Amino acid sequence: MDFEYNARTLELLARLQAFMDEHIYPREAEFAAQVAEGDRWQPTRIVEELKEKARSQGLWNLFLPESKHGPGLTNLEYAPLCEVMGRVIWSPEVFNCSAPDTGNMEVLERYGSAEQQRRWLEPLLAGEIRSCFAMTEPAVASSDATNIETSIVRDGNEYVVNGRKWWSSGAPDPRCALFIVMGKTDPHHASRHRQQSMILVPRDTPGITILRSLPVFGYDDAPHGHGELLFENVRVPAANLLQNEGDGFSIAQGRLGPGRIHHCMRLIGLAERALEKMCRRALARVAFGKPIAAQTVTLERIADARILIDQARLLVLKAAQMMDTVGNKAAAKEIAMIKVAAPLMACQVIDWAIQLHGAAGVSDDFGLAYAYAQARTLRFADGPDEVHRNHIGKLELARYS
Repeated sequence: MDFEYNARTLELLARLQAFMDEHIYPREAEFAAQVAEGDRWQPTRIVEELKEKARSQGLWNLFLPESKHGPGLTNLEYAPLCEVMGRVIWSPEVFNCSAPDTGNMEVLERYGSAEQQRRWLEPLLAGEIRSCFAMTEPAVASSDATNIETSIVRDGNEYVVNGRKWWSSGAPDPRCALFIVMGKTDPHHASRHRQQSMILVPRDTPGITILRSLPVFGYDDAPHGHGELLFENVRVPAANLLQNEGDGFSIAQGRLGPGRIHHCMRLIGLAERALEKMCRRALARVAFGKPIAAQTVTLERIADARILIDQARLLVLKAAQMMDTVGNKAAAKEIAMIKVAAPLMACQVIDWAIQLHGAAGVSDDFGLAYAYAQARTLRFADGPDEVHRNHIGKLELARYS
């Protein structure tokens, strides 16, 4: 396997790093201040301003492989770029490469009709609107997606949606114009994997209530956030159904593969940033008569962090290469492996960085507490560790049966 970055990737990487150095890192405090002032759920001026700069520099929609709507980077080419964006939690949006919009755009490009693409994909690609993926529900164990209870019932030329969703990322954002909702059109189908469908629900459709935003370890992630939603007799045209009735589960699997690897790419960047902060702090502070960097336990943790990050990166690159060469289905085990390994790695590295910073590490001054909250949450998002481990174990056992 050759993971050396090609000339196009290196050129984009240099431009992206220069953009981060000039426009993102120096303005992290400004972003936080803009979120804190006034209504936290309004878009920040800084992100909207930087979107225009990123688009003008060709650093836009980099995530879409083999697409007429972007540069057509492979997963392997996109990996180091996504990693750099992940070093700052809010920066992927600047490049129109943030979740859940990336996954939703891929769904619309792969499975949407021409009219669905015209109405929703085009403004999403332009960064004019944002979107939400509504699958998880509070009343059932949603790690098993066949459990979902939201109903999508045909009534003439319309479908009627009823149900409650939560952890619907992006729902509280006023720019969120579209919910992609997963529910059951045929709860009695003999195949549990053919009971589900997906439908496009405009945010302004009557019957939708955003019950609350859900904080993560106390962080509300404004102005993006995660919402609990109630759908009560929500009527949408039958033409809003994605593909056909019963295709929802397969669409979800197609969406989650790329989404999972993107999360892992960003986590590597987040862990690299934590290690960088850890090293700078260790060199700058003195305890018990010598720099913290000279303490053996510090050297061991720095070394272990470097090992863990590089291991995870190589596993991500392997998965990306397999997705590019043999397809997402054949790369299922590798995708599941990184989805377990990358969040665990990031949680450990960030935890060591917090410990080295002392009490400052759990404050908001260094961004480590927020980074840990993000990394820990990703042990649930797009499937919990346990589900992925079960899948990996079964695939491994299949080699001997």
